[in-house]
Amino acid sequence: MGDNSDGSSIAAQSALDDQNEQPNRGFMGRLFDALSPSDTSEDESHEKQGPLMPSPMQGMLNLRRMRVEDVSIPKNDIVAAPVTATKEELIKLFLQAGLTRIPVYDGTLDTPIGIANLKDFALKYGFSDEHKEFDLRAMLRPLLYVPPSMPLGILLQKMQSDRIHMALVIDEYGGTDGLITIEDLIEQVVGEIEDEHDIDEAKSFTRESEGVYNALARTALEDFEAEVGMDLTAHSEIDEEEVDTLGGLVFMLSGAIPARGEIIKHPDGTEFEVLEADPRRIKRLRVRMPGSKID
Repeated sequence: MGDNSDGSSIAAQSALDDQNEQPNRGFMGRLFDALSPSDTSEDESHEKQGPLMPSPMQGMLNLRRMRVEDVSIPKNDIVAAPVTATKEELIKLFLQAGLTRIPVYDGTLDTPIGIANLKDFALKYGFSDEHKEFDLRAMLRPLLYVPPSMPLGILLQKMQSDRIHMALVIDEYGGTDGLITIEDLIEQVVGEIEDEHDIDEAKSFTRESEGVYNALARTALEDFEAEVGMDLTAHSEIDEEEVDTLGGLVFMLSGAIPARGEIIKHPDGTEFEVLEADPRRIKRLRVRMPGSKID
């Protein structure tokens, strides 16, 4: 009886220690442990949860399997500011890019020095009548620097613990290779996130002017064709059964995932300008129908 009592006390104390330790490890750490292959194999998980794993669980597995290089924005697509930028130049860059955080560099992007945060900028220079001397370097927040091979889950935990939501991907020579944000990581779990600057979710495309449309890449091709009164697969070698979305059509026309700013031309004269894209998918397009005026 004495031995059992001692064993129960030790077990109870161990459980209490584990319970006290949990908050310090954070939600993500506990969730990663739950997904650890050493605890439960995928086959066992399917047996317990049924043949279809919930999409959030699949998303969490993405954080274990995918690397930074699979998600990061290429160097050529990074919107950044030189540390010598004036107040007016920084305002223009924030407006044009529609971003809230912009990396800042000294000389070239291979020598980054921090992040310019729109909130910091507005609070210090935008809501005051005082004519303060603009000092970009003084308002910078720190950046994270990560290798392309780092697992997404590890980076997400680091971003949470350090409270830094942007990281630059550094190559083997110490130069900048790409950029990744905490939003990019979360999208691997919950899917694409549409914020208040994006087109209303109920409308996957809007008309900017006569014959010019701003559209999400996931816009149903059939719906868009009904809007413009054209069959966009009729005068091409693309089988209409092969594509369901505008993004899929553009991918088939180009034969690859085009970069931001690239213009893909359709055989009938329609032009697709890529407004947003990452290495894995097209996100947003500007569609100019034949005969429309170019701004």
